[in-house]
Amino acid sequence: MNKPYKQKVSVSLDEDIIAEIKELAENDDRSFSQYINLVLKEHIAKIKGREE
Repeated sequence: MNKPYKQKVSVSLDEDIIAEIKELAENDDRSFSQYINLVLKEHIAKIKGREE
């Protein structure tokens, strides 16, 4: 099974958010990008759950 295609995007984040995400990602043994994907997927699932 192929992994889903990843697309590069550019976003501007506050420095304190970047520092927090980097620390959380490191503690979870993930890359910065992997951690952001995880957090966004969880957030989307949570929001969609509220809509149903």
